[in-house]
Amino acid sequence: MLPVLFKIGPITIYSFGAMVALGFLTAYWISVAEFRRRGLPKPKDLASSLLLLAFVGGLVGAKLFHLLEHPEELRGDPLGALVSPAGLTFHGGFLVAAALFLWYIWRHRLPLWRIADSIAPALMLAYGIGRIGCHLAGDGDYGIPTDVPWAVTYPKGTVPTLSALNPELRRRYEELFPGRPVPEDIPVHPTPIYEALAAGAIFALLWRLRRSMPEGKLFALYLVLAGLERFLVEFIRLNPTYWGLSQAQWFALAAMLVGGVLLLRRRAKPAQR
Repeated sequence: MLPVLFKIGPITIYSFGAMVALGFLTAYWISVAEFRRRGLPKPKDLASSLLLLAFVGGLVGAKLFHLLEHPEELRGDPLGALVSPAGLTFHGGFLVAAALFLWYIWRHRLPLWRIADSIAPALMLAYGIGRIGCHLAGDGDYGIPTDVPWAVTYPKGTVPTLSALNPELRRRYEELFPGRPVPEDIPVHPTPIYEALAAGAIFALLWRLRRSMPEGKLFALYLVLAGLERFLVEFIRLNPTYWGLSQAQWFALAAMLVGGVLLLRRRAKPAQR
């Protein structure tokens, strides 16, 4: 893959960081357009404020929840684990960013559901762009070993698929393919690509429906579809499980439940065209 895009003197441009930045900028552009269309005040200022909250809350939450899911990293090298750019958990970032969003909306007395519907398509597309960054970086978000024709390897990834450097991946290969010799570079499911494609499809659906659904229901549908996508892909990823499911799957189930309840209960006025 391509963890480093290019270097300009002492400055290194990493593929993951570049895709995250592209995702944020895309989300900003879409949010501004939707805020303006839905009649929200100062759409650029509002989008900028929410983007800043998303960046700070997303980064802190993503790192915190990753370390809760992988405490061995914190025990082995506490300072390195805290400052490392690797190891970010989306649902952790989402929870902390969502809490900051709610605080900001409450403090400024803004219309919650109109804002939530405005950012739903942007969130989905930005997530998909971020997953492309995960694929380019090979940061460990890939799936379990496989022999499907489209399997990929990440020998130069942040978390490489080389059997000598990834004992957990080697162990899973031996479990899944007993008796086979373990390859030097273990092929895995390209789950970041699966998620990027799913995110693109969900974004297209949300974008198509954004003018016709009652307020609150577009965001509710986003929660259901985004949760379903993540719940399914986790079955072929390497994350540890708790009571049979990964941390991400429990979060996805909660998101689908909340979204489903909102879909059934919201009786708001139709979205603005």
